[in-house]
Amino acid sequence: MRLLGAGVGGVGVAFGFAPFESFFAVVLGLAALIASIRGATARRGALLGAVFGAVFLTILVSWLHVLGIGVLAALVLVSVPFYAAFGAVFAMVSGTRAWVLWGACLWVGTEFLRSVVPFGGFAWGRLAFTTVGTPLDSYARWLGVAALSGVVFVLGGCLVLVLARASSAPVRVAGLVGAAVVVAAALLLPTGVADPGRNLQVAIVQGNVPGTGANGGWEQRQVLDNHVATTIAYAQQVSTGATPQPDVVLWPENASDIDPLTDTSAGSDISAAAQAVGAPILVGAILDGPTAATAQNVGIAWDPRDGAGDRYVKRHLVPFGEYVPFRSVVTKVLPYVGREIPRDMLAGDSPGAVPIAGTVLGDMMCFDVVFDPLARDVVRGGAQLLVVQTNNATYTGTSQPEQQWQIARMRAIEAGRQIAVPSTNGISAIADADGDVVARAQSGVAQVLTEQITTGHGITWGIRAGGYLEYALTAVGVIALLAAVRRRHRKVPIPLDHAAQPAPSTGRATASA
Repeated sequence: MRLLGAGVGGVGVAFGFAPFESFFAVVLGLAALIASIRGATARRGALLGAVFGAVFLTILVSWLHVLGIGVLAALVLVSVPFYAAFGAVFAMVSGTRAWVLWGACLWVGTEFLRSVVPFGGFAWGRLAFTTVGTPLDSYARWLGVAALSGVVFVLGGCLVLVLARASSAPVRVAGLVGAAVVVAAALLLPTGVADPGRNLQVAIVQGNVPGTGANGGWEQRQVLDNHVATTIAYAQQVSTGATPQPDVVLWPENASDIDPLTDTSAGSDISAAAQAVGAPILVGAILDGPTAATAQNVGIAWDPRDGAGDRYVKRHLVPFGEYVPFRSVVTKVLPYVGREIPRDMLAGDSPGAVPIAGTVLGDMMCFDVVFDPLARDVVRGGAQLLVVQTNNATYTGTSQPEQQWQIARMRAIEAGRQIAVPSTNGISAIADADGDVVARAQSGVAQVLTEQITTGHGITWGIRAGGYLEYALTAVGVIALLAAVRRRHRKVPIPLDHAAQPAPSTGRATASA
């Protein structure tokens, strides 16, 4: 029954993410996981946590099957130990009076570890992301994404207090009151643009792609041509007054996989598009690295008159997607990996705060959006509008684009900024600082979205203190675990045969032991 509960918990929590987005299922799933672990030994808790993690992650990132079942299995296997560790440590603190709070802190610590190791971590699947569109999403602005995951765990714990057969009436009341306080506080917390500034007319160009858009030089050239042509067609509408003049135009990641700084035709085409529309373009491009075996994934501010200007170089690269760790060893064992990823991307070292059109864009490249430090850095760097340049063509028809969009909307709430997501073929969209969808393009077609957005200048508490709160909650969880271990050792009785006994008298002096 415990194993069944852990598995059901994994299904429930997975159903909180896109495309299902059922927050009710998340709370039920957490309650099932908590109930299955409480009262178990640490070893059994580890097994239950592993079962939960395996089921949860297999459903959550099932979109990885497009890269091969082996890739999906590998990611699940690497991530499951984190949930096994949570199961073990939560089992040890679950017998304490304040287990709901200690469990929430341990969960925050688990998600923190998943986001940093191995190879820079994989933060996909944080509980906080399931709150988008619910009253609880306002906590992100004030506590940050990490702590919001802890709040979600508290709700699951309160449900266990209410429904557990062993709960007394006062415990059930405490569970109800706790849940009511969590929800009521969320309803009172305001969201929206932090310190609103000027209005900015933004255009997102979704040029569409043939296939995945990255297979060979012909496809890559076609992707660039599509975005140039779509922009020029949009410029004609602007010139006739059919649509407003944009202040800035946003192209997606991989809009030009041909280096426009070294390929004169690519650079000329981008300049022509910028001149036609009369506005700078944030261009997603792949630049050649210092060697033939390296490259960089960048967002370039392309001015109609001056050409390429400030840029953001993607900071958090995807292992086995954008580079191959231990390439010399891995490619000997798995030669196809070297063929699929012939060049290693080089990571940037500066936040994606890109000055353009008299404002500052907070550029995050694709999976960057899932990592808290990168989102915080761009806002602290002066970003007034968040941008997620992405290319999800490989995952067309899967839940990955929807899940990424769910995460992007959460970032808008946390930062108090509107967010724009230009994609090669979908999801291209704009959300306001409340996380509400303002505009969204159809997938798989060439389309331009144009909206007036309000820039933000203030720093929310979620950005200002979210990281410190994450560290503090993790530390509290560790302290609670150490205290639980100490209590367990104190309660272990000393067997009588191991107790010190007086030596039998023999009438002779004996040597002391």
